[in-house]
Formats: sequence, structure tokens, C-alpha cells
Amino acid sequence: MEKQGNVFDIQRYSIHDGPGIRTVVFLKGCPLRCKWCSNPESWQEYPQLFYAASRCIGCMSCVENCPNGEVTAEDGLKIHWEKCRHENLQWTDVCPTKALSVKGKPMTTEEVFSEIMKDAAFYRRSNGGVTLSGGEPLLQADFAEGLLKMCKEEGIHTAVETTGFVSRGNLEKVLPYTNLFLYDLKSADSRVHKEWTGVDNHKIMENLQWLAGQGTDIFVRTPMIPGVNDKEQDILDIIEILQRNKICNYDILPFHQYGSAKYTSCGIEYTMQDVKAHEEEYVEKIRNMIRSYQLSTDMENRA
Repeated sequence: MEKQGNVFDIQRYSIHDGPGIRTVVFLKGCPLRCKWCSNPESWQEYPQLFYAASRCIGCMSCVENCPNGEVTAEDGLKIHWEKCRHENLQWTDVCPTKALSVKGKPMTTEEVFSEIMKDAAFYRRSNGGVTLSGGEPLLQADFAEGLLKMCKEEGIHTAVETTGFVSRGNLEKVLPYTNLFLYDLKSADSRVHKEWTGVDNHKIMENLQWLAGQGTDIFVRTPMIPGVNDKEQDILDIIEILQRNKICNYDILPFHQYGSAKYTSCGIEYTMQDVKAHEEEYVEKIRNMIRSYQLSTDMENRA
């Protein structure tokens, strides 16, 4: 039986979300609100309006066609985000340049799998595969389970990128069909974790321990954010957790501003605009420290 999920992007030829060349399927919905998130359009589980102002040519077709005053002509366009209803965004189709679009659409497992199979030859040649990402893909556990099962039946390597802030039952659903878990661990300090992501880390820690006990392949990653979790001791605290759980694969994801413009496009305030990325020398220093504890930072040659 086909299952339906809410997908906001399918990215082909990815090399950063698992080994080899991969197709990454991004699912909508996330229980965290990380202040540095590069995909704020993933937060809501339902489709949402997205406005790329740089594409707008001022034709005002949207103003003429929106049913409830979602857009008005005030010094250009003004989006009234509070009036936008996810179940009624078809009016955005009138935009000729796609300055207004909808992020997220319902797709069946068969529809997504059809997209995945277009690049099957690349997976085989590169030892790549498919990665489910988000948002938090395991909020849509039934859909994820169905899609991963289809991939496994075709011999395609599967990976799931997860925050770990999900029910144990959702992890159990996908475990039989997942070759690799890309597990985010943002801070060993629960107070810091809650301040910067909106949730504490207790469930995340418990799920990581449980998952490690299943003997599955886990690659833990930490978004390293200046002034939040970027000190050597912050990373050493996480390394201690990994050693306790016999996890041998770990890397940091340096902070960047690539997704900052999306916040305005989603009608969300961005508060990290003054944060500067680390110098490459410091990033490599931390990676060398990680390697000194016999942890692999290489996705292709993990322990």
C-alpha cells in the first residue's frame, strides 16, 4: 500500500549526506528550532509560503489573485504571514517568476522512489545511495519506513539524518531498512541544548544509547556554532559520550550563513546574522583533536 508524505525538496548528486553520490529526500516537519538552522522552510509539517524577493518583477498578479489579502502592494509587496493558510496556497501559481512558491507538497512513496531510481547507476558506481533528511524525517516515520524499504529491496544503500528527538517507536520502524544513521548531537549540556534548539537533550541521549546498542552504523555530527558549543571542552564532552557508547565515527559541521536569506522568505526572524564563521585553521584543529581519540571524521572510511 502506498504511503504519502510531505516533501519539500529532492536533491540529486549530493556528496555531503552519506557516502558516495546520493539523492537526498527532504521531509517537512521538525521538533527543534535551532537558531542556526539552514532549512527553516522545513520546520512546519505542512506546505508553507516562500517568498524570494529577488525574483519579483512587480507584476502584482499575486495581489490580484490571493483570496484573503495574504499579499498587498505596499512599497513593493508585503506578505501578511499571519493570513497565509497552508491548505489554500494554490493562488501562488500565478507568479510568473516563482518569486512566490510553496515549500512542501504531498508525494507518495512510489512518486519519490521513481525520482530516486533515475540515478541508480550513480549509486552503484560510487557506493552511494539515498538519504532521508529534513527537518526531522522520522516525524513521518510511516512514509520513511515505506520508502526505505523500497530502496533496500533494490539494493540501494540507505541513510537517515536525524535529530534523535523522536519516539523510540519511530526509530524502530526504520531500523531494519537503514544502513546508516547520521545522528546530530548538538551539545552534551542539556541547558545549552534547550537554549539554542528549544528542547533539552535527554531523549536524544537516550535514543543514541539505544541505537548504539542495536549494532547499527552511526555517524554522529555536531554543528559547531561560535559561542555556543565550539570550545575544545564542548567537543571533548561529546567525545566522552561517544566513547561510552562505542561509537567510532564523529565530525563537526562548521557554522555558515548560507541559509540566512531563507528566514525572510519564510517570514521568520533570523538572529544569527552577526555570528562569524570559524577560521579554517580552527576547524581543522578541532578535527585533529577528534582524530587523536581514534575517531573517524571521514564518511567514506569510517571505522
